[in-house]
Amino acid sequence: MTTDTDRARPAEPRPEPTPAPRRPGREQRFADGGGVLDVFAHGFLLLWALMIVVPLVWIVLGSFKTDAQLGADAWSWPTHWGTAAFSYAWHQGIARYFANTLIVLAGSVTLTMLLGSMAAYVLARYEFPGNRALHLFFVAGAMFPVYLALVPLFFMVRNLGQLTPLLGLNSYLGLILVYVAYSLPFTVFFLHAFFRSLPTAVHEAAMIDGCSHTGAFFRVMLPMARSGLVSVGIFNVLGQWNQYLLPVTLMQQQHGGDPDRSLLTQGLLNLAQQAGYASDFPALFAGMTMAMLPVLVVYLSFQRQVQAGLTAATLK
Repeated sequence: MTTDTDRARPAEPRPEPTPAPRRPGREQRFADGGGVLDVFAHGFLLLWALMIVVPLVWIVLGSFKTDAQLGADAWSWPTHWGTAAFSYAWHQGIARYFANTLIVLAGSVTLTMLLGSMAAYVLARYEFPGNRALHLFFVAGAMFPVYLALVPLFFMVRNLGQLTPLLGLNSYLGLILVYVAYSLPFTVFFLHAFFRSLPTAVHEAAMIDGCSHTGAFFRVMLPMARSGLVSVGIFNVLGQWNQYLLPVTLMQQQHGGDPDRSLLTQGLLNLAQQAGYASDFPALFAGMTMAMLPVLVVYLSFQRQVQAGLTAATLK
């Protein structure tokens, strides 16, 4: 029941909402020094982009010119958009070098991602004696330059070839295993931090539901780490696609009719040497353009996944 005293009681004033903090404007950021750093950072990135894009555009445009046009003015626009240089480079062995490179990368990247993800998962999720030492062993392998191992690596692969030709010099499997050993340290180092950031509750729930350790890895944890796998997979593809020292050292054509199993990086050098004293830069530029296109397509196709994987690995 409402009384006269209740009617006369004034309503309590509502508290005023606290205004949201205002973001500092451009003038404030410049006063604090952040604007100068932003300008410097964007200017540096723009310069870096120009240093990368300009040579690529110059190579692509040079592949449509003739050797006389390149000699007269290397920076001029092509007067005739011909594809003769691409046809010549393709028939001079670029097609065979492409096939050899794809065969090696199909095996090496698959084994690297499979073994690297399994090793990183075990080191990140399971505690056992020697875990820390084994992880540091992989990290130390990433710091070891491949240049120091070329001579002993050559003799090791040659000795393996005496046991079975499948693992010797000028063999796909021998080079694949070397690529896997060369790429495993970075793969384990990258995925180790990513697997440690995944929630433990999901793994425990899978184990409670009767899933084995292998099943939990392949059916639960591996799909959750998809962005990290894509990121490190792109890095492995780029690194192995552009590898030159290892194929030159290990893919040596032997006597006795062995097929030429040179990779794409070796093929570009062979293409430049086939001209002898006569220059044929359009054919070389055409070969370089064909070598760049696959990796550019792969990176542009998975650009969002690479950025998401790097950001997730950093934030988590």
